[in-house]
Amino acid sequence: MEKSLADIQREVDAYISQFKEGYFSPLSMLARMSEEVGELAREVNHQFGEKPKKADEADNSIELELGDILFITVCFANSLGIDLTEAHNKVMHKFNTRDAGRWTPKNTD
Repeated sequence: MEKSLADIQREVDAYISQFKEGYFSPLSMLARMSEEVGELAREVNHQFGEKPKKADEADNSIELELGDILFITVCFANSLGIDLTEAHNKVMHKFNTRDAGRWTPKNTD
């Protein structure tokens, strides 16, 4: 089943809302996001870089690390009352206007 960003934000909020602790502070979430980005970097380095995994290292994946980053991003947005669909629309508008001539388009013939 395909979910919209709004669906994902509601699902994460329902999950977090069942706990007394609720959302972490913005500074704690930024630290968590940094940790998750580091874990993604490690996985990318293992898969595409020169650093093989040690035999005893956990079997993570780029997919799971991106999922963790998505989760913390949604938590961060929810805690600050940010609609990620609206944020996405604003970013795409920025890219479609500011960067309109920046990249070489693919041929469409």
